[in-house]
Order: sequence, then structure tokens, then C-alpha cells
Amino acid sequence: QVQLVETGGGLVQAGGSLRLSCTTSGIPFTSYTMGWFRQAPGKEREFVAAISWGGSHTYYADSVKGRFAISRDNSKSTAYLQMNGLKPEDAAVYYCAGQWTDRLMESTTYSLSARYDYWGQGTQVTVSS
Repeated sequence: QVQLVETGGGLVQAGGSLRLSCTTSGIPFTSYTMGWFRQAPGKEREFVAAISWGGSHTYYADSVKGRFAISRDNSKSTAYLQMNGLKPEDAAVYYCAGQWTDRLMESTTYSLSARYDYWGQGTQVTVSS
């Protein structure tokens, strides 16, 4: 049974930090590009960040570049999203997702939610101004 479980969400003041974790089970973690997406009320789900299966490549949405950092610990089958300098517009439900990737290649569809195979249940991030 595949499970992706996000933790670490919560309420934070603008300018503050949170670290999200995505612990996985039931998948060969090192065969998966891991991504973070978010969805605010009334808005479509949007790409936030992704990391290649080996961790050597990271990708970010322009809106979070320089403030957020994605990482992974393959020994723990866990991906992370460190969020610094949070803004009210960062408030959303954050989802992690896994995309199977040929280990001879790097994903070119990391920003496309439809190309991910597995999703977590989401964790709420609220930013007060």
C-alpha cells in the first residue's frame, strides 16, 4: 500500500518559517521525483518545488525561489520543504507527490500535477499578516 504523509503545517506569522515533511512508504523512493504543490481556496493547484530522484536537481516556482528549499533523505524515504520568509499569499494546503522517473533520466514534467503518480492528503499552512 502506497502512502505519502505530509506533516509540519500550521499557523505562522508573516516572515516566519515552517518545514514540511513528506514520509513515504510502499514505493521505491529512489525511483521517484518528488514534488510539492499547493492549493489555496478558490484557486487551482499549483507547482511549488520538485527534486530529482537522486537529489542533484531542484526546481522551484518563481514565486518561492529564494525563500523555499526542497530536499530529500533517501535513507528515510522522506522529502522536505523548508519554507522561509512566508507571506500571506503562501497560505494554502500543501501536497507532496511522487512521479516515477527513469533513473537514467531527469524528469521534464516535474511541474505538471497530472504527471504525478501518488499524492499525500495535504497539510494546511496558514500565514497571518
